[in-house]
Amino acid sequence: MTPSRTQHPFHVSSRDVWSIALPASIAFITEPLVGLVDITVIGRLGDAALLGGLVLGALVFDVVFSLAYFLRIGTAGLVAQSVGARDPRDGLLHLSRALVLGVGIGIAMIALAAPILWLAVRLLAPETGVEAALSDYFHWRIWSAPFSLINYALLGWFYGRAAARTGMMLQLLLHLVDIALSIWFVHGLGWGVAGAAAGTVIAQVVATCTGLWLVTRHYGGLGSLLRRIAPGELSDTAAIRRMFGLSRDLMIRSMALMGAYAWFAAQGSRMGEVALAANAVLLNLLMVVGFFLDGIAQAAEQLTGKAVGANWRPAFERAYGLSMLWGLGLAVGLGVVWYLAGPWVIGFMTTNEAVRAEALAYLPIAALCTVTFMPAFVYDGILIGATLNTTMRNGMVVSLLAFLAAATLLQPVWGNWGLWAALHVWFLARGAIYWWALERRKAGLFGAA
Repeated sequence: MTPSRTQHPFHVSSRDVWSIALPASIAFITEPLVGLVDITVIGRLGDAALLGGLVLGALVFDVVFSLAYFLRIGTAGLVAQSVGARDPRDGLLHLSRALVLGVGIGIAMIALAAPILWLAVRLLAPETGVEAALSDYFHWRIWSAPFSLINYALLGWFYGRAAARTGMMLQLLLHLVDIALSIWFVHGLGWGVAGAAAGTVIAQVVATCTGLWLVTRHYGGLGSLLRRIAPGELSDTAAIRRMFGLSRDLMIRSMALMGAYAWFAAQGSRMGEVALAANAVLLNLLMVVGFFLDGIAQAAEQLTGKAVGANWRPAFERAYGLSMLWGLGLAVGLGVVWYLAGPWVIGFMTTNEAVRAEALAYLPIAALCTVTFMPAFVYDGILIGATLNTTMRNGMVVSLLAFLAAATLLQPVWGNWGLWAALHVWFLARGAIYWWALERRKAGLFGAA
């Protein structure tokens, strides 16, 4: 029998979706733009090895930091449910636990820097020049680890509370500082890939200090904030068990997600530095589109999470439908823009003619990804909001196996075309699995009044 729960009805409209999605999209779009700027400032040096090292270095940190990405998405889902249940203190406790965990994990990453780099080099198998650039980037960027993870937790709290504009401003600050410093350090001071990494470290520190100041100001200062947390609450066994259960599943999901992208990059690396660089240019353009869609996913996450916390299924169904509708429209529009503007953007991002030609050859199949990966993005938001972490984990792992199987069959026959086709298989499999699982689990999210 479904347990009785208090209901807090509310309505969801397209305006509600876009009040979160638009500022979130603006904020998220600056994240891959940092990658694009880094690729451009290094790419315009005309050295494919430096560009390949930067790409692989950024990929290594995407994979490593993805292991702690639950600090952002898990915190957002839990805080959104606290908002729906009208329990703001619970949201503060979720944030506090995430901050403590983020600092600990970040320090551990710095301590394990040497074995992480060794493993990355063995798995990615870069050529000699690429490996040297990768090492330079890594030894600077690793110092951003604690600050990056603190920012994950802070952004989870802001977006979980639907404070999308504040989250947007924090991310804009982070990425604009990063972009400005990267350009200055690389082209002004001549620091190469180390300059791009140093810009990222400083930007993360600035964003961390600003975000913590905003949180303490929200609660009336540090003293007032600390008084809201009773002794022992941060170590509450049941809450920690729930958090770690959610964290474990989201970590596995993130490992599978980044594992697929890492495997894709590694296959490109094995085809040579030109193929690696060309695929990286296209994949970064895809990430730009993806972060636009992440704005819709963020809206779906907050609204469906709030609906689950409020025990109000009509709002959940409405948020689900509107998110999918607007996601599809946005995906199609962005895909067309990317295809038409692709030749100009690729020409601007790199001066290497071989890389330009390679990227243009695969532009059509890459641009089609905007449509095939849209459902998976929106479902990610819905499942995070509903804290259906096991569903996300299992769906990601199964779809990863589908991707690897498709790549094993298609790449030997069609080369890089087969690798991109396998990426489509992965996106479509994720969307289909999430749809099927969510239809089976929806009713159990809501209790009787």
